[in-house]
Amino acid sequence: MGSEDNGEVILSKKANPGKATILALGKAFPHQLVMQEYLVDGYFRDTNCDDLDLKRKLTRLCKTTTVKTRYVVMSEEILRKYPELALEGKPTVKQRLDICNDAVTEMAIEASQSCINQWGRPISHITHLVYVSSSEVRLPGGDLYLAAGLGLNRHTQRLMLNFAGCSGGVAGLRVAKDIAENNPGSRVLLATSETTIIGYKPPSPDRPYDLVGVALFGDGAGAMIIGSDPDLGIEKPLFELHAAAQEFLPGTDKAIDGRLTEEGISFKLDRELPQVIEDNVEGFCEKLMEVVGFDKEYYNKMFWAVHPGGPAILNRIEKRLDLVPEKLVASRRALMDYGNASSNTIVHYF
Repeated sequence: MGSEDNGEVILSKKANPGKATILALGKAFPHQLVMQEYLVDGYFRDTNCDDLDLKRKLTRLCKTTTVKTRYVVMSEEILRKYPELALEGKPTVKQRLDICNDAVTEMAIEASQSCINQWGRPISHITHLVYVSSSEVRLPGGDLYLAAGLGLNRHTQRLMLNFAGCSGGVAGLRVAKDIAENNPGSRVLLATSETTIIGYKPPSPDRPYDLVGVALFGDGAGAMIIGSDPDLGIEKPLFELHAAAQEFLPGTDKAIDGRLTEEGISFKLDRELPQVIEDNVEGFCEKLMEVVGFDKEYYNKMFWAVHPGGPAILNRIEKRLDLVPEKLVASRRALMDYGNASSNTIVHYF
């Protein structure tokens, strides 16, 4: 079933008939590049906060996240137009959504166009659209605005995945795989787009957990073309989507707690989240490996693209699965260059 090349497992040099493959990738980012070393001073200046204790806490967090650079939609121009975003206790969800709806659509269009150009086939050959975002709310959904912005055929079948958080990119990939494998000849455009403006707030001693997001999260968009039985005269399959799995752990629904309020989204990450992941990742991976006919002895012969939720999570996974350090290099590099970009990170490894 498999072979080894330079010590890594290669399931097949060619796409297996009927199996979904990733045929192209695209990325897009807002124009504001934030250097982590300047983030603290800029954030406290923009929010007119002089709490030195909170400033010291954020400084420590910025060092421990390992993030070096991030891209963000937020700018001085936006804060001048909407100064209430930097004030405590203001009902600003309407203003945030006005900004976010346009921003995520613009980035998703750019990432999708880049992906389609790399793919090489006409845009009219796209049969399905799966769009993922936790940064917008509207009806009709953002999938319609993305389809219109790209000029997709009006008969293109669309699906919007809202508020899936960091798991959204993989969830979209799983859905796109199912669509591609059950609709012969289909080509699925998967797009993700996120901005932290939906949750931007001034620092507060009542919400010290907000500082984690300030130190960690970034904005951007990603896109993929997914399809089975590629036309090798035109298309160049990059990866085969051999299997997908999902598991919910009872009693962990508060480990990542996100709520949309009148002041935007508030996220709270439980301190025990890295431990929860460490305690359960091995069993999950073993079940997934059984599907492809391998076991844990192959962990260090595989390419890993783990969501960069933070250095503590990556460290725990590396420890529990006994991975050699280079196995998570792609994830650590994505975290360093882009921060935790939520659903977008699925394309940041490549």
